[in-house]
Amino acid sequence: MTPEQLTRLTALRHDLHRAPEISGEEAQTAAKIAQIMRDLGADQVLTGIGGHGVAAIFDSTQPGPTVAIRCELDALPIPEETGAPYASETPGKGHLCGHDGHMTMVVAVAESLAAKRPATGRAVMIFQPAEETGKGAPAFRADPQFAQITPDMVFSMHNLPGLALGHVELCRSAANCASRGMRVVLTGKTSHAAAPQDGQSPAAVMADLMPKLATLGQGGPLNADFALTTLTHAQLGEPTFGVAPGHGELWVTLRTVTDTRMAALVAEAETLVHTSAQAAGLQVTITYDDIFEACTNSLEATQHLHQTCQSLDVPVQLTDTPQKFSEDFGQFAKSAQSAMFWLGSGEAHPQLHNPDYDFPDALIPVGAAIFETTLRRILG
Repeated sequence: MTPEQLTRLTALRHDLHRAPEISGEEAQTAAKIAQIMRDLGADQVLTGIGGHGVAAIFDSTQPGPTVAIRCELDALPIPEETGAPYASETPGKGHLCGHDGHMTMVVAVAESLAAKRPATGRAVMIFQPAEETGKGAPAFRADPQFAQITPDMVFSMHNLPGLALGHVELCRSAANCASRGMRVVLTGKTSHAAAPQDGQSPAAVMADLMPKLATLGQGGPLNADFALTTLTHAQLGEPTFGVAPGHGELWVTLRTVTDTRMAALVAEAETLVHTSAQAAGLQVTITYDDIFEACTNSLEATQHLHQTCQSLDVPVQLTDTPQKFSEDFGQFAKSAQSAMFWLGSGEAHPQLHNPDYDFPDALIPVGAAIFETTLRRILG
């Protein structure tokens, strides 16, 4: 990558950073990316995929596989506190996960493909919406336009604070944990605070459930038996001294390495909640949000990435330990060989989703080179 190109791409990253859009609201970001792809002369630009998704196709016109590179469009509903001159101009929202940098890397690959098409098959640049909620990838794949892409192989990456800058970590199989948000709503009957015996308060059941739900999943080694339950929110009644509560909520995140273990953990948690609520005469409703299935790297796709890193002299570590956090990229593995790699943001870099996080611009040429070299390795 030339200094001029890096300067231009860094400016693009900063422009994207200034205008973050959260999951499901990525209209302007998607429009900007789609126009860039058209200006580059992509053979086909698909828009509105699974929401605001964009796909740019670079076709060799020769027989061969379709290889896709996937990145994310969305930001987070978290205020930014970086103090950067290009900081978010949208109150309460920020690119605090690095998706602005991920998009920029994929734009860099598209620039290379515009200058020189692949020798065989097709290269597809995927800009996916709503990764942060887990809704984007399923919607993207379910969209009828996805049939025009039908990739044989898909690659993705995520920057990783705590890993040395520019180093790569690559999982041999399990890459990301499955997770889901469990919302438990307990309904009883309110009463005057002077006569609590005339109501049905969820307080005792909530106090009993919180430690019991925590003991269902206590973490441990990241293997097939791993399960972690994290209480993230609790609400009892209204903030008043005059009413004994009749309503309570518990929000719990369930996390496992495998989808099979997740199904078992869900069953255990639901049985515990229903048993406790029934014994107390409370009504209970359980719903789920932010549902992420486990993400697993395929052997063939992982080998391609490993060989690429070695050829570029990028420090790479193969591991059998997945990341605890979740990714909806695993959805693409349902119809294609796929693999995601972790690109180090620096050992002391602020963590993802923190108000002071900012994507390191030094990673733009590293990630772009890994993507492009992998594409050329397969398609020529």
